[in-house]
Amino acid sequence: MAIRIAAAGGARHHPTLVDAAAPLPAGRHRVVDGVRRVAPLAVAVAAFGVTFGVLAQKAGIGSFAALVFSAATFAGSAQFAAASVLSAGGTTAAAILAAVLLNARYLPIGLSVAPALHGPWWQRLLRAQVVVDESWAVSHIGGGRYDRRLLLGAGATLYCAWVAGTAAGVAFGSLLGDPAKLGLDAAFPALFLALLAGQLRDRRAVVAALLGGAIALVLIPFVPPGIPIVAASAACLIGLGSRGAAS
Repeated sequence: MAIRIAAAGGARHHPTLVDAAAPLPAGRHRVVDGVRRVAPLAVAVAAFGVTFGVLAQKAGIGSFAALVFSAATFAGSAQFAAASVLSAGGTTAAAILAAVLLNARYLPIGLSVAPALHGPWWQRLLRAQVVVDESWAVSHIGGGRYDRRLLLGAGATLYCAWVAGTAAGVAFGSLLGDPAKLGLDAAFPALFLALLAGQLRDRRAVVAALLGGAIALVLIPFVPPGIPIVAASAACLIGLGSRGAAS
């Protein structure tokens, strides 16, 4: 999520959230410990879920579709991106592509936790559903290793908070009135500005961020909604190119 995020994106997002040197409880108590570690973040995730439920209605996403979207996707940043593109009049294809690009980070995240998700394929599939930024961070136990029970406890807690928040937003969003008057329409850009701030650690990252913003600003007056954010992601190639040259 931001929520994978989450989040998130994610928050919701760093393994340093966990004290790797702290002793871990044994057996099923690790699941409870995962719940405890992520509980403060779950409150924020639920609040973002409410916001998404409200904005999804404004974007023309039906109540049932919004709930299915959260339950099946469980990726706050990608869902906000899709809702934002659709509310601006963008195409479904542009919304899907924006969401896919944002969720591309789960490929390396999934590879990092794969050794901990042992068992039959269907169990690994179910457990992978709760691998988001926050559960990935709190389940890190040092040395590139992840604890499966911590991951499940944290991920299941965040999943319930996200879906419950979406349901509340869908059910009671009409009572809040126009999302713009409450500032909820700013949730999407605010979320990504927060995520961006944590990534600006060197000159290459700053250049990529500035170039991405410039690409989007230039394209907004000329192309359909959703295309600028997709095209701006090409700025990420700067980082890949620089690292490839360095290696």
